[in-house]
Amino acid sequence: MDGNLLASISTIISDVSSVVWGVPMLALIAGTGIYLTIGLGFMPIRRLIFGFRQLAHKSQTEEGTIAGYAALATALSATVGTGNIAGVATAIHFGGPGALVWMWLIALVGMATKYGEAVLAVHYREKDANGQWVGGPMYYIRKGMGEKYAWLAWLFAFFGMIAGFGIGNGVQANSVADGLHSAFGVNNIATGFIIAALVGMVILGGVKRIAATATTLVPFMAVCYLLAGLGVLVSHISELPAAIMLCITDAFTGTAAGGGFAGATVAMAIRYGIARGIFSNEAGLGSAPIAHASAITDHPVRQGTIGMLGTFIDTIIICSITGLAIVVTGVWKSGENGAPLSAMAFTDTFGSLGQPIVVISLAIFAFTTLLGWSLYGERCAQYLFGPKAVLPFRLAWVALIPVGAVVKLSLIWGLADIMNALMAIPNLIALLVLSPVIFKLTREFFAREKDTTA
Repeated sequence: MDGNLLASISTIISDVSSVVWGVPMLALIAGTGIYLTIGLGFMPIRRLIFGFRQLAHKSQTEEGTIAGYAALATALSATVGTGNIAGVATAIHFGGPGALVWMWLIALVGMATKYGEAVLAVHYREKDANGQWVGGPMYYIRKGMGEKYAWLAWLFAFFGMIAGFGIGNGVQANSVADGLHSAFGVNNIATGFIIAALVGMVILGGVKRIAATATTLVPFMAVCYLLAGLGVLVSHISELPAAIMLCITDAFTGTAAGGGFAGATVAMAIRYGIARGIFSNEAGLGSAPIAHASAITDHPVRQGTIGMLGTFIDTIIICSITGLAIVVTGVWKSGENGAPLSAMAFTDTFGSLGQPIVVISLAIFAFTTLLGWSLYGERCAQYLFGPKAVLPFRLAWVALIPVGAVVKLSLIWGLADIMNALMAIPNLIALLVLSPVIFKLTREFFAREKDTTA
């Protein structure tokens, strides 16, 4: 393709992406979260401990395909990714330390969004031809809003399938390949084929093997990264209170320029904090409920309280470690951006080991994202074309990983951003229209819980 034409297409895609992820979209996602939070009486925040307790819940009347905690691990495998390292750094680079506070705030209301998604996913799920439970926005749009909105469900599935090949496949493979090449000199092509082989061994086994792998790998990778991040914070413990106060004050006053940092207004802190927070935890996109629909559970609300933990773990815990490490070490003033900025924070504490820690974390995070998004894309393809599409989709998913590892993906990333926005719109409409169902199921469940514990 002619270089000028490709540049023009990339510019158009970038402009469209900026529009669809502009203030109206961010306001719609944030507004939906705020509405659900208020409508639920702040239940997701008040019942956070209850949600963690449900991970060990056992019942004699449960139906589903995978355990409730395995569904959470599968959803986290897709959300805990490059956004937790590179995305947080980008938010601080453009929005200053205050962006971290806005990430926290959008996550707190995003818990209600993720809760509502999981509740509807379980409530409206169904069995496929193989006897496995399937669900997600395409099902609760069609079954909850009625057959006359089947076209909206179809659009969600179409956009979700296409988005997966971008943000869930090519972008992740490219992040791993570039990171391993820069840190250890590993050939990009070799990385691509190795990742493809590993991913293929997992996803060709279906949702149960994906869940089993995620249940093992996600807690391991999260704990290891958190321990390394805590090491950074402990080594700068005397500066930590001032760093937290800096984040809070800058969230509402803006950040003056300093060092290589160009300065940021309150509007920039809000924009980048909310945008990067949403990209990290995916609350409102409609992806995670596809995993939660397969959960073995006796009530939609029980799985909803497990589902909301994903946003809390992803953003309030993991993203906070990255963000505070960047702020407390002072590297946020360097002018660096993305994963290299995060690496600088870890290098400040661990020396030459800092970059390998970040690169290896990125590699594992991206690998699990490849697994999680393969399930999302597969379910969308299955909804669109039936069970016969599952195997071809899996083979295509594996085959395109080496391509993503070697191709420059700025254009694909832009397309994926657009597809993510387009899949979020039908999902957000459904959450608002079906909110009375969410509220009703929630009231009934907790009234029953109160009766059984009285």
